[in-house]
Amino acid sequence: MPGNNGRDSDSGVSGDARSPAALGERAERIVIYRVGSLGDTVVALPCFHKLAEAFPNAERYVLTNIPVSSKAAALELILGRSGLIHGVIDYPLQLRSVKEMWNLSRRLRAFGATTLIYLAPTKRNAALVYRDFLFFWLAGFSRIIGAPVDKDLRDARVDPATGFEEYECARLARTLAALGPIDLDDPKNWDLLLTDAEKKAGDQALDAFNGNPFIAINMGGKFVENHWGQSNWRELLRTLSATHGGYGLFFLGAADEAGAVAEVADVWPGTVVNACGTLLPRESAGALRRASLFIGHDSGPMHLAAAVGITCVAPFSDLNRPRRWHPYGAKHRIIHRMESIMNIRVEEIASNVRDLLLALPTAPRSDLLA
Repeated sequence: MPGNNGRDSDSGVSGDARSPAALGERAERIVIYRVGSLGDTVVALPCFHKLAEAFPNAERYVLTNIPVSSKAAALELILGRSGLIHGVIDYPLQLRSVKEMWNLSRRLRAFGATTLIYLAPTKRNAALVYRDFLFFWLAGFSRIIGAPVDKDLRDARVDPATGFEEYECARLARTLAALGPIDLDDPKNWDLLLTDAEKKAGDQALDAFNGNPFIAINMGGKFVENHWGQSNWRELLRTLSATHGGYGLFFLGAADEAGAVAEVADVWPGTVVNACGTLLPRESAGALRRASLFIGHDSGPMHLAAAVGITCVAPFSDLNRPRRWHPYGAKHRIIHRMESIMNIRVEEIASNVRDLLLALPTAPRSDLLA
């Protein structure tokens, strides 16, 4: 059943993945190879929608790493209740021995799928792709779609005018060209398909705002290089409080980020909700869809906010080249410093936030200067 997170510890499979004999005659199964965490999953959302369209009667399982890390949500937590997939198969990122590879190959053969969708991350050279191709073929997949054997599919294209790389979601969409075009500008292709229960959980987390506008913020993320620094965040809130202090602030992120939030949020005169560690990722998306704006690092919550249609203001570090991991779309305000994220001034972020809030149709009555 879609969204069933029950796991068979012996098989490494979650969802309804019983044997063919137990199921009787069943639909075709396909396996989607996609590793990564929250952000990696969200940027691949249009591809998962395309796969649901291209294989509507198939059982779609994702071969992915579980868990990713203490700060990154597993793909299953992002898509497990969406209906876009039927479950996941555990993929150990470090296959250290022939025995481990054999065991994974045996599990995949027993699963009974013959079609594999290859949605691997970037930075893989041709040798690794061909190695993967051979492994999956030996594991029983006679049809492999999306394997980027061509360098143009492995690497992000670069805009010669700006030097910016293409969005990662665009590169992934190109790998699935055999299935037809993917319209990245269609909001339906970014739909997380939240359940009513997930939306309700998100709405309940916002009760303290009493229906008033709020700004969503994430100060964390799994890569320290992407962090803008506590002093910058505190000064940003102090600066914005003079003109937009009537807005509520909704902080989200991992549980171990709650303390950092408490250290900076005391300068804000309005209502503050520190929800770090209190919501599941899809419940966080349910809350984010009500936000006036999102401010945050290059992180999973930023991509979640963009997926539910919220404009993002984000400082970016030199960890990646411009645009590749930016939230998709022209409406976002991204400040990307290849020399260092610490070179981004507080006023640069503040001015973008003010401009965007000023353009909104509603604002708190107390924001007389906004």
